[in-house]
This record gives sequence, structure tokens and C-alpha cells, in this order.
Amino acid sequence: MMGRMPSAPFAPMLATAATQVPTGPEWVHEVKWDGMRAVAERHTGGLRLYARSGREITAAYPELAGLAATYDDVVLDGELVVVREGRPSFAALTERMHVRDAAKAARLAGAFPVTYVVFDLLRLFGADLTGQPWSARRDLLDRLDLGGPHVQVPATFDDGPGLWAATKEQGLEGVVSKRRDSPYSAGRRSSHWLKCAHRTSRSVLVGGWRPEVGSTTRLGAVLVGVPNGAGGWAYAGRVGSGLAGAAGERLLAELKPLRRLASPFSGPVPAEDADGTTWVAPRLVIEVRSLGWGGGSGGARLRQAAYLGMRADLDPDDLAEVGDG
Repeated sequence: MMGRMPSAPFAPMLATAATQVPTGPEWVHEVKWDGMRAVAERHTGGLRLYARSGREITAAYPELAGLAATYDDVVLDGELVVVREGRPSFAALTERMHVRDAAKAARLAGAFPVTYVVFDLLRLFGADLTGQPWSARRDLLDRLDLGGPHVQVPATFDDGPGLWAATKEQGLEGVVSKRRDSPYSAGRRSSHWLKCAHRTSRSVLVGGWRPEVGSTTRLGAVLVGVPNGAGGWAYAGRVGSGLAGAAGERLLAELKPLRRLASPFSGPVPAEDADGTTWVAPRLVIEVRSLGWGGGSGGARLRQAAYLGMRADLDPDDLAEVGDG
């Protein structure tokens, strides 16, 4: 699949999935936040925020405008997080992702304010820092004094297994481990950064939708897929839970213009799922929570999957890069 040309000053460096938190003095560890990756640039013309795809998202997060008053020339990497009941909530963040109207963005900023969790410094006063080791970039970041009501520089930890246990106990997403000597490999997935997650959610592609039983206008379920390893999409099951009310209405509005005649999945879809389905072009990514994988007719299926929200920060190429979202 063809990649995208980001408009952001730096495409984010990506972590490699791991099954175990590494140990040793060469590693440092951070909390893995359940949010949306964002690069912030303060330069001529004020503050600009960019999603991982390179799309500018500044207008959606007016509460971060104070970053424009910090430094004349700086690029930061971090995560946009909405905290509900003491924990990051991706579902709440989805309320903010698609907003373009300034008045609506301001209202939502009051109801669901984001915190920009800044974990890396990529440029300062015109100097590109990506070739410097993580330890040097982090030392400079700590000296910038970026703290405020909507900006936070998180703590780092030497004890990775201890942080893994603590994040599991507290219901957090997981741990990201970084080599202290790691440069910032912009736009690349690197084994110098490793991620271990507790969560049971994943990003999937929508390939079709079905109406609610007894209705022709309300969304009842979506049919989803994952990369098949050959450039196509393997069918991964039907998702119906979590689509009631406004969440389903917003998702259906995005799906209707994508209608197509044939299934986008590489293999057959069971008749009980395919019957009555409106197929869509494979462009929209959503986040679902499930009980893992189970056997099904024609392959593995997500078990008891529930819809969490649209992933405006991801597109199908992102899923193809990593296989597991």
C-alpha cells in the first residue's frame, strides 16, 4: 500500500510491540497512555498540532493554545489524553477527534478537556535534535518547564517490571520502554522503543454495515477486518455493541458515502453476516474492545467485540504497517 506524505514537521517514531518489558540499565520506561499521538510545532505563525497521519488538528484542541506562548521554535511529540474518573478514556477522546468548528471545539474543550502528555523533544531554537540520544533529548525537555493545566511531561522509571505491575493494577494501558541511547527515527518503527499493552482493544477496518433489526435508518452492526499479510483484509467479525444513540449515528454518517457493491474482504463472509450488509470502501478505522479471538466459520473472529470509537488519527496504511493496529 502506498504511504502518505505527512505535512507535520516530523513523522512520529513508532514503537515495536513486545510481549515482555525489557530489563537492564540501558532501558528507561514510561506509562503507555490510551490516547492519540500528536506532534506540536511552535514556529512562525503560531502553534500547530498534527495527528500521526500528518493531518493538522489544531482547531480541535483550543485548550492547548497556551503552548504558543512557550518557545519561539520548538517541536514536541506526545499523546493527547482525556481523563475520566481518574483514568485515560479513549472513548471520551473520540468526541473531540472529528471537530472542525471552532465554537463546538470550545464547548467540548470545557466538557472533555485534553491533556497533552509530552514525552519527546524533536527541535529547539532551530536545531534538529532527532539525532541526539533519548537521554539528551529528555534532559532538555525536562528543562523546558512545560507543565500547566493542559500540558504534562510524565515521569520516567528505571524499574520496568515494577511499572508493568503498577499500570496493570491501576487499569492503565501498559508500558513503553526506550533505550537511553536511542535517536529519534522519524516515521519509522524501531526496536529501540518497545510497547507492552494490558488492554484488550485494537484498531480494525470497517468493510460493511448492517441496519438495526426493524429499522432501515439506524446502525445495528459493522463488519470489520484486519490485515491479511498480503495487502488485503481478512474478515474479523461483526461488531454491534456500543453503537446505540449518537455514537452509531456519527459512524453511519461516515460510512454512507463509502458504499460499494462488493465485499472488501479477501475471503468469504459467512452468510448470516453478509445478508443485508451494505459494503463500504476500506477506508475507515475504528477501535474495538473484545475478549480476544475465537474460532469461526472461515477463520478467527473477535469475541464479543464492542465499539469504542472512530480512529481519526489512523488510516488503513497504519494497520497494514503493524498487523495488530
